[in-house]
Amino acid sequence: MASEASKSAALLLLLINLVLYFIVMIIAAWAVNHGIEKSHESASVLSLPAKIFPIYFPFGNMATGFFVIFSLLVGVLGMTTSLTGMYNLMQWSAAHLYAAAATSLATWALTLLAMGLASKEIDVSYTDSNMRTMEVIMIILSGTQMLCTGAIHASANGVAGTARRMLGARV
Repeated sequence: MASEASKSAALLLLLINLVLYFIVMIIAAWAVNHGIEKSHESASVLSLPAKIFPIYFPFGNMATGFFVIFSLLVGVLGMTTSLTGMYNLMQWSAAHLYAAAATSLATWALTLLAMGLASKEIDVSYTDSNMRTMEVIMIILSGTQMLCTGAIHASANGVAGTARRMLGARV
């Protein structure tokens, strides 16, 4: 009974994360595209260290480039993890749940890295509304991904414990 509740919670959190990671990926892809289009004219007047980077972001601050690139990577990884996590939860075996738990933990670690960059970007200076939206979503995602990781781990431990009890009863 408790395993069904953790399965439902994990599926709901995976669905929420899928939507949020998709939004982050779209905003980050827009920012990269905008940076590429504007970098030639904007970076031509900059001093030498800033000219080294192939993409110059004409909005935000000096932390924006790192935040946007990591957010794009985390968005793609998070969407993939959410989709495969839903599949693994539907299979409902210990091996599938442990695979979902491992990928969820890796995604949470990278989401925390992107959230740290979002916090640094907030700390450095004011940014425009698109970046603030992505910063807020990234902070929310770090919490929901943590809850999702916990729910998947609880499901995996419940299924593995049930399997151990069933094997112990046969012997």
